[in-house]
Amino acid sequence: MKRLLSGIQSTGNMHLGNYFGAVKNWVDMQHDYEAFYMVADLHALTTSYEDGVNIMKNTYEVIADLIACGIDPNKSTPFVQSRIPEHSELHLIFSMITPLPWLERVPTYKSKIEELKGKDLNTYGFLGYPVLQAADIMLYQADVVPVGKDQAPHLELTREVVRRFNHLYNSTFFMEPKEIFTEFPVIPGTDGNKMSKSYGNAIYLSDDAETVTQKIMKMFTDPQRLRRTDPGRPEICPLFAFQEIFNPKETKTIAADCKSAKIGCVDCKKKCLTNMLVFIEPIRMKRVELLNDKKMLDEIIDKGTKRAQKVAHETVNKVKEIIKIK
Repeated sequence: MKRLLSGIQSTGNMHLGNYFGAVKNWVDMQHDYEAFYMVADLHALTTSYEDGVNIMKNTYEVIADLIACGIDPNKSTPFVQSRIPEHSELHLIFSMITPLPWLERVPTYKSKIEELKGKDLNTYGFLGYPVLQAADIMLYQADVVPVGKDQAPHLELTREVVRRFNHLYNSTFFMEPKEIFTEFPVIPGTDGNKMSKSYGNAIYLSDDAETVTQKIMKMFTDPQRLRRTDPGRPEICPLFAFQEIFNPKETKTIAADCKSAKIGCVDCKKKCLTNMLVFIEPIRMKRVELLNDKKMLDEIIDKGTKRAQKVAHETVNKVKEIIKIK
């Protein structure tokens, strides 16, 4: 089986955007690949370096989220990045050979700074996180990495680092990883922007029914639809994206009824809520069960760490031989 690596930062509980943007695909892929799924707590430090206590707490939350969503630790390898020191070691080695302009041109560098206004991100760690990402991927010599098209430049930088490493050390050890362009829909938040923890507009898998209901009923819809009798524009309404996910067989009817003002925004929200709650509640209950059994979570993490570290250790040993520091 080909090997796959992907990861999610431990910056907070998982929301619907995380699930439909990545984890849903991971659940499917674990059956077809030797899959390594990383809780990227070191990456979380690049933007939340002052918040180690919550990053640690969130690590357990994310592991619980992954298992509750269908990641099977017997079919894949969920693990925690910081528990494998080889991530930092290979990152350091790669940082020695990565030209600074490569990092400054990464498209998401400036956009992330804009998204997280108010945080001091003028640090080496934030600028250099694509190098850490390259180390994550190559540590497991992943054949494939699932990415959205907006993340393709990150994977291309990884390939550039691989080519530079192989050229500098006359090596063929690292093979260039391939992207898998899976369908990563952009899930809107309750304010109409992309769902994001940093925007405060997320619907979390840990939210109970009352909280989800409150968020959806207050959700931003069509700003020009001021009265119940006004025709709606589902094509610009963030709520309609949820209808396409949770009511796929009814979307054409819902869109037509919205445009003709046969249904109002409150009706539409209630229709969406029914299936959304049916989806979220079993996941929420499962994660509560897991978080109440910390021993089980530790066993899952320890098992994944041992499996991942074996591969990581072999890779770093070989890299040290190649660059002649062993």
